[in-house]
Amino acid sequence: MTLSFLHKGTGIKMPLLLCILWCMQFSFAQNDANSTANVQSIFDNFNQYRHENKVDKALETLEEAAKIAENNEDEKLLLDTYHQYARLFLEEGDRETALFYWDRASILLRDTSYAYGQAFHLYLDAALRYDEGNNFQALKLLEESRKLSNNRNLTNNILLLEAYIFTNITSYDDAVKNLHALIVNSDDKERAYLATKANLQLAKISVTLNDLEEGVIHSKAALELAQKHGFAKEIKNAYEELSSIYEKTGDYAQSLQYIKGLEKIKDSVFNVEKSKLDTKTADKIRFEHQMNELNKLQAKNEELSESKNRSEITAILTSAFLTIISLLAVSLFRNNQIKLKTNDLLYTKNKELELARDAAVLAMEAKTNFLSTVTHELRTPLYAVTGLTHLLLEENPSEHQKEHLKSLKFSGEYLLNFINDILQINKIDADKLEPLSIEFKLHKILTDVVESLQQNANENKTKLVLDYDKNIPKHLLGDPIKLSQIFMNLVGNALKFTKEGKVEVIAKLLDKNDEKARLFFEVKDNGIGISEDQQQHIFDSFEQGSIQINREYGGTGLGLTIVKSLLGLFGSTVHLESELGQGSSFYFEMDLKLDTKAEEEVTFELDQEDFQFKGLHLMVVEDNKINQVITKKMLTKKEITCDIANNGNEAIDLARANTYDAILMDIHMPGISGEEATRQIRKFNQDIPIIALTAISLDDSLDSFYAAGCNDVVTKPFKPEVFYQKIGENIFKKKIQGSV
Repeated sequence: MTLSFLHKGTGIKMPLLLCILWCMQFSFAQNDANSTANVQSIFDNFNQYRHENKVDKALETLEEAAKIAENNEDEKLLLDTYHQYARLFLEEGDRETALFYWDRASILLRDTSYAYGQAFHLYLDAALRYDEGNNFQALKLLEESRKLSNNRNLTNNILLLEAYIFTNITSYDDAVKNLHALIVNSDDKERAYLATKANLQLAKISVTLNDLEEGVIHSKAALELAQKHGFAKEIKNAYEELSSIYEKTGDYAQSLQYIKGLEKIKDSVFNVEKSKLDTKTADKIRFEHQMNELNKLQAKNEELSESKNRSEITAILTSAFLTIISLLAVSLFRNNQIKLKTNDLLYTKNKELELARDAAVLAMEAKTNFLSTVTHELRTPLYAVTGLTHLLLEENPSEHQKEHLKSLKFSGEYLLNFINDILQINKIDADKLEPLSIEFKLHKILTDVVESLQQNANENKTKLVLDYDKNIPKHLLGDPIKLSQIFMNLVGNALKFTKEGKVEVIAKLLDKNDEKARLFFEVKDNGIGISEDQQQHIFDSFEQGSIQINREYGGTGLGLTIVKSLLGLFGSTVHLESELGQGSSFYFEMDLKLDTKAEEEVTFELDQEDFQFKGLHLMVVEDNKINQVITKKMLTKKEITCDIANNGNEAIDLARANTYDAILMDIHMPGISGEEATRQIRKFNQDIPIIALTAISLDDSLDSFYAAGCNDVVTKPFKPEVFYQKIGENIFKKKIQGSV
């Protein structure tokens, strides 16, 4: 302990005591369950006092826990107590005392097998490194700590400390990601406290990025939580942050108001008497612990005196003491030399890392642009392949030709899914995705997913069922497209690995208030299952567990990566439970806002047999000649006539001069785009259904299509049944609603 204590720069204090402490060893036995429960209760009280900045009370509760642990010779409980002492003193700025208890814990850990204790020890070591400015060393220690224990409270504290470190090294995106996770944390010990600290740090980051409005929002959120739970130090910090922000915005009246509030807080909570009391209590406890060690030393010396000559003992101790002092002197000298070299090396490495980071960013941008261009350009010829294949299958080919055409259709659809996955991953990597907040019906979303994948289920002789809670509100606000993508990937993945089994899609209501509903979703199967080793990497890109699985079942390995990333946009996390040969369960929770303005309305569920396509007259806006021919032939199959517009200007002129039942609008065209053409048509025709029929690229946003005036979107290449369904829904549903 002495070597470590001095190595951290605290100086040589009480040499004889430190020498003795270095020579001592602890011996503890296992405690009974009742004492453990008592100490845990004391730890809960300690946390409450710590959050409320009642340092003297917090120290007294820890002293009580330490006595129980020592009386029962419980090494693990004593280790936990020392760790809490170290954390408390470090938070109060007493680094020297924090190191004293951290070193005592280090000695206990040498002979104690305790994974959580080792993990918390590494966390405290990281906090000490962060305190001295060694950010990257701290991050490495936190990563090692996370591997040793999955304790929820420790994991959340690691996230918070990581956020502080990321802020220090200006990695604001990573910091914000951690802090947002903490705001909605489900910690059973420090939920409100962690959310308060997260809001305060988000406020600081917002101010640094000159987003003062966001800074006010997070500061007020932190203040509200701190006042509700009595977090004195956080109340003070929130007042300071708000007074500073309002001063920067020029709102001096508000700034003065929070300054006055800050003064009241300082007078009532952070006064001289309280500081003296906290210091007195800390000194008392620290003195008692040191005297305890001295008493143990005295007893040890008396025991030695009975068996050996006092002069021999003195000589041995003196020799040991001089040896230790010599080693310490050499160690301190070498440590200073190493520190100087390390600082130079760190400076050089930091510069190299900055250059590597910039190069990586440029490479990512180049990759993103390349893949975006390639996937978009592939869609046009692929539209011809899938479209012509469909048309040929409709023309009664011979049996041997039908077999080849079906293989061609399967290959085209497989390639399309692969392109869609790559495009989706690139959008996620490039931060091009933002969740919508529009009214939708969740039951219809899940029903559509189940129905669209029913054929896949039939091919595998698998039963696909939907278990939907009728208590779920009908009118919700969210992003139906991304929700549909999440379930398409999860259900499609389950069906792929389930033969002659069952796949269930479950939606349950967990909680509801006037503003939002908390829902639970699960997709479970009784398929081949996933081993524990494979579960660690199953959400990584292009990861399918093994080469054998990829060869047998195919696929890109991107589906679950997309699910994880899309859920991240909603502040949710996907969880996995699985066992080889028993099946898998993917589940997550999500908060969705209620559409309080929605009114009950008549719903129109139309099937393709309800559509009377014959006699419809449409306009097809398309600049590619092959696509014109294919689209026209597909419409002719349903006895639909059409006019062709080669560009946006022609589309505007034809729409003004003729009457159409609907317009199929390509988005990417020379001259004016399909979005601009739609906006121009909407100026003189608000009623005609306009369906965007386009190959979406990385920079495209469905939001912008709807904002321009499109009623719906069909992405090329598409399945013919989807194409006809969208046309029928937008034309006939509008007519039925109009007649009603």
